[in-house]
Amino acid sequence: MRVRVLFVCLGNICRSPTAEGVFRKLVTEQGMDRSIDVDSAGTHAYHINEPPDQRAVQAAAYREIDLTHIRGRQATLEDFGSFDYLLAMDEENRRNLLRIAPTDLAHKVRLFMDFSPGFNEREVPDPYWGGTAGFDRVLDMIEDAARGLLEDIRTRYQI
Repeated sequence: MRVRVLFVCLGNICRSPTAEGVFRKLVTEQGMDRSIDVDSAGTHAYHINEPPDQRAVQAAAYREIDLTHIRGRQATLEDFGSFDYLLAMDEENRRNLLRIAPTDLAHKVRLFMDFSPGFNEREVPDPYWGGTAGFDRVLDMIEDAARGLLEDIRTRYQI
């Protein structure tokens, strides 16, 4: 069995590719890369086929996380049938996903920070309009939620 996870933000150049990179690294380190697939997308088509924001790439690289292979794409109707988890970075993108979700698959849409054991925030803030410190804060939040998500997958799917 393969569990498939899709991380979603607005343009797929900051938060969701960072989450993809962080979670992919964690999954690989735990030897679970044959059981878990990871991808990211945006709810809007602003940055299709573009690499992640250079500030996100640099902040991730400092933590030995490679985002350079990721390219922006837009979430599609097909994603709801393909992925087990569609995890929005914030409430706006959760609502955007729910607008296109088939009724019988809407339960797959959740906020990523719901899996965070160490942060009280429900949303990963968009660092795009801020400085480099915002990208570090986003990484801290994503790393924490990624560990919680992996534990949820282990428990739910007995992996």
